[in-house]
Amino acid sequence: QVQLVESGGGLVQAGGSLRLSCAASGRIFIDNVMGWFRQVPGKQRELVATQTSSGIVNYGDSVKGRFTISRDSSKNMVYLQMNSLKPEDTAVYFCNVKTRQFAVWSDYWGQGTQVTVSS
Repeated sequence: QVQLVESGGGLVQAGGSLRLSCAASGRIFIDNVMGWFRQVPGKQRELVATQTSSGIVNYGDSVKGRFTISRDSSKNMVYLQMNSLKPEDTAVYFCNVKTRQFAVWSDYWGQGTQVTVSS
């Protein structure tokens, strides 16, 4: 099992910045992907950013150039630096870890942290 705890959400004005943090604990195997997704009511959860244990990064189209994902694998931490925030970035942001043992992937989610961007 893996437990995830997010922090750093809040209210910010458009154009501002926030940094989200996610602390992961439990059985995270060497082959893993850590990242962030977001969701607004009535819509599907969407990709924000992910980073594999080998360093490969993937961003959602709407955040490219504004958000930066990073991780400290020694501490099982993943971060999301969000700059130039827009009202449409308002959502609940979820930390996600996928980890593989043998051929089986397991998928874990945090409880979510609210990010609200005012215009």
